[in-house]
Amino acid sequence: MFTGIITHRGRIARTERRDGGLALIVESTLDLADIAIGASVSHSGICLTLTDKGNGTHGVFASTETLARTTIGGWKAGDTINLECSLRLGDELGGHLVFGHVDGIGRIAAIEPMGEATRFAIDIPRELAGLVAVKGSIAVDGISLTVNEIDGDRIVLAIIPHTLAETSLADRRPGDSVNLEADMLARYVARQIALANEGNS
Repeated sequence: MFTGIITHRGRIARTERRDGGLALIVESTLDLADIAIGASVSHSGICLTLTDKGNGTHGVFASTETLARTTIGGWKAGDTINLECSLRLGDELGGHLVFGHVDGIGRIAAIEPMGEATRFAIDIPRELAGLVAVKGSIAVDGISLTVNEIDGDRIVLAIIPHTLAETSLADRRPGDSVNLEADMLARYVARQIALANEGNS
């Protein structure tokens, strides 16, 4: 489990298709001495298990299922990604609870200045539209963000300068795809409503 507060940026050093999935080597300044092989680390919103580690690099493997549901299949050497180690009991919860289980892929529709902030408009899958709310939380490429506006299947986010500078959003352009994870409370509420509707039918 994660908070959506990005602590490091990583750089994809190498990718290799194998065993029906994708192996990746990631360069970063993560303190790997404190991260065991088998530990979970969020990679742009995707919870992946460390398979090995070297001098400033670590390895992860994405299964076929992960490739089908996230943007990871399009990652290539040189791409920047957001990194966050898993939450420990007693850690500050500065964002919101994030599982690292991507609900869908969004597409950046527009990036525009908005005062000191930057306005990101993102088109989201229709099935996620019912799981977002104005002033509610959403994880975009693993970043805990607040939804400012909703227009049908499009959400609008105001990205402050610090977040833009310290995450991979600085490298994103209109047309790019991003990983989305809805707030877990919204998921459970939607499930309860669906069950109640089934019972009334």
